Amino acid sequence: MKKENKSVIIWLLSGCVLLFIMVVVGGITRLTNSGLSMTDWHLVTDTFPPLTDEKWNVAFEQYKKFPEYQKINIHNDFQLSDYKFIYFWEWFHRFIGRIIGLVFFVPFVYFLIRKKLDRSTIKKCIVLLAMGGFQGFLGWFMVRSGLIDNPDVSHFRLSLHLTFAFITFAYTLWVALDLIYPERNFKVIPLRNIARYALVVLLIQIIYGGFVAGLNAGLIHNHWPLMSDGQFVHDSVFIEQSSLVKNLIEGKSGVQFVHRTFAYVVVAFIAFLYYKSTKFSLSRTQKNGINTLVIFVLIQFALGVFTLLYSVPLALGLIHQIMAFFLLSAMTFTLHRLSK
Repeated sequence: MKKENKSVIIWLLSGCVLLFIMVVVGGITRLTNSGLSMTDWHLVTDTFPPLTDEKWNVAFEQYKKFPEYQKINIHNDFQLSDYKFIYFWEWFHRFIGRIIGLVFFVPFVYFLIRKKLDRSTIKKCIVLLAMGGFQGFLGWFMVRSGLIDNPDVSHFRLSLHLTFAFITFAYTLWVALDLIYPERNFKVIPLRNIARYALVVLLIQIIYGGFVAGLNAGLIHNHWPLMSDGQFVHDSVFIEQSSLVKNLIEGKSGVQFVHRTFAYVVVAFIAFLYYKSTKFSLSRTQKNGINTLVIFVLIQFALGVFTLLYSVPLALGLIHQIMAFFLLSAMTFTLHRLSK
């Protein structure tokens, strides 16, 4: 690591930490059903929550005009105190998003003026800024789907929002790693190729994790390793929707089946990467990356099983999502060390 790059690296890693916090808070927002509590989207005026009883009542009355209250919460003796709870998590999620925007943009301009960024890093940082802006749009796009008729966001949009947050984090980490390890590492092309496929498989699993979350598909078939007594594939996987493809992307049973089964594929790819790595002479960072990857995927697999068996309690659901972040971090690090 070059000394002149230290402040830029700290900036990028700080962005990674904030993105991690944002996804964690997003997970809490989803698991507490708080995502539809703020019914409009203003860049400046809702930076802070209502500060008076009058403003709280105005916000609550506005919320009552939308499907989540009219079709669900009106029947649950939903009071202003309940609204304040769900409002807080959605507001906090958006507030962190604003902080991330400032943390990325302001130092970028500073480093640009001070000429601390080379041409390659400038291009990468512009991509990061664009990704951050697009992520904000995806958040609005997701919430909007739950404010029209159905008091629930589209699981496709939720998964897109979640997965793109993971990808933005991984790319930010990759840019930081380019500066942390400016020297060229010994490429191990066979292992690099396996790691690339493993990354794709992991991203597919994250996408389906978003589908499961969006459809609340973790609340059914709470058995393992079979979906029910005596059935590896439950009958409902094939009958919920009008076609097999729709069953596997829109049906609760089908989506859960893919997610729980694809976990074996993720483990298999990482295990294969570890097995092949034993046949090469690797650097310390390469070995550490692969070993960490194996440990993290086994922990994540176990967390997935327990999250399912206990019907997605808040704590386990959140820890499962956090571990997915750590797993993607290890995958990004490992691929970087095998590639450059």
